[in-house]
Amino acid sequence: MASTEIRLATASAPEMASGKLRVGALTALVIGSMVGSGVFSLPQNMAAGAGSLAIMIGWGITAIGMLALVFVYQSLAVRKPDLEAGPYAYAKAGFGPFVGFNSAWGYWISAWVGNVSYAVIVFSALSYFFPSFGDGNTWQAVLGASVLLWLLHVLILSGIRQAAIVNLIVTVAKIAPIFLFIGLVAVAFKIDVFSLDFTSLGNAGLGSITAQVKSTMLVTLWVFIGIEGASVFSARAERRRDIAMATVLGFFTCLALYALVSLLSLGILSQPELAALKNPSMAGVLEAVVGPWGAILINVALVVSVVGAFLSWTLLAAEIPFAAGKDGTMPKFLARESSRGVPSASLLLTNLLVQAFLLITLFAHSTYQALFSIASAAILVPYIFSGAYAAKLAITGESYRVGEQRTGPLLAGLLATVYGLWLVYAAGPSYLFMCAILYAPGLLFYVLARRETGQRVFHPIEAFLAIALVLVGMLAAYEMWTGTISPL
Repeated sequence: MASTEIRLATASAPEMASGKLRVGALTALVIGSMVGSGVFSLPQNMAAGAGSLAIMIGWGITAIGMLALVFVYQSLAVRKPDLEAGPYAYAKAGFGPFVGFNSAWGYWISAWVGNVSYAVIVFSALSYFFPSFGDGNTWQAVLGASVLLWLLHVLILSGIRQAAIVNLIVTVAKIAPIFLFIGLVAVAFKIDVFSLDFTSLGNAGLGSITAQVKSTMLVTLWVFIGIEGASVFSARAERRRDIAMATVLGFFTCLALYALVSLLSLGILSQPELAALKNPSMAGVLEAVVGPWGAILINVALVVSVVGAFLSWTLLAAEIPFAAGKDGTMPKFLARESSRGVPSASLLLTNLLVQAFLLITLFAHSTYQALFSIASAAILVPYIFSGAYAAKLAITGESYRVGEQRTGPLLAGLLATVYGLWLVYAAGPSYLFMCAILYAPGLLFYVLARRETGQRVFHPIEAFLAIALVLVGMLAAYEMWTGTISPL
């Protein structure tokens, strides 16, 4: 189908012809899913709440936690080859339809809210050339983002078949400037700048080391969203073991890029200077090293990169409720396709929500950082339950041969689950409350889907969880209405 051809844009010509992805294409898919807008804003996003020491600790925690999640998806891809929809399928298989639905819903929320952040950062970058776009949340920026959104909508509905060429251009355009940035900044790196107020405890606004580390957690999670990319498209893999290899290769490649971008920047500008930069902050750092052409390069690279990511994640965002609608997890109307094989109903609902949030950014003056924090918090449910499912399989022995070693997968599953719960704690109440507001309406979709399939809507524990979710959502809405919290 046409949308599948777009999603498989990372494949080489032979792989496209065969319809199966090999390890190289799957690795490119993982890297392409992760490298979007986040890396271009890492210097400011990390320095906004932390100093050098805390940022190093934050990357250490992230490396351990995300590597555990990598091993989880590696293990599940091999042990559960029949589950071909990634995180939400694992949650549903392990913990029932209600948890599976909320995992799909959370993944979907993360995808389309992430698209709002893409729109904001694109026009924030363009403001380097056209100042009226401001931080990406002026009326001119929102108008431009809306036009871009619906142009992509029409493009996808047309069943575009040139995605392989588009993806190649986008991949080169976003990866090459990152390598150039790392090389130039490494040469200009000053150890005295990096070590200046190394702990940042002298800055009362940042708080303790623990508080600083917490502030980095949603940032590091945001740039790794997409680590499950190969798992999501596991049905397209030529060999199941290639999914595991691609996920590991993609993870270590991106970890190296991300850590170098954020840590090397601390040797060019001090923490307060980085925190004050306008995003994409890589532009400001490179400008400090080589002059204005560095900022121009990064801003242009970001626009190309994010427009490509916007296209890819619009497709992914539409695919989630489409797949869930086909298997009865979500209402059937979301499984409708156009004559060209595009998930039209799901795509329309997704983009209407993106449009609504773009308008909210105008009136609430929402920033890129606030939006990606919400997207990061929303995806925690599918990540946590993926880890928990891997641990459950290791404990019960399901899918394991008699006498097969289970300690490694058990530890990876438990560690990934604990890491996810730590991120929930690190997110803080504001973003969690915002997620509750977005999760609660999903219950209407769940009820409709269950009635369509003639199944019991809630079991007792599920009913309790649903009531609790609605109450928290209502409380959060009240708190936002009265101005007590304001995550945007």
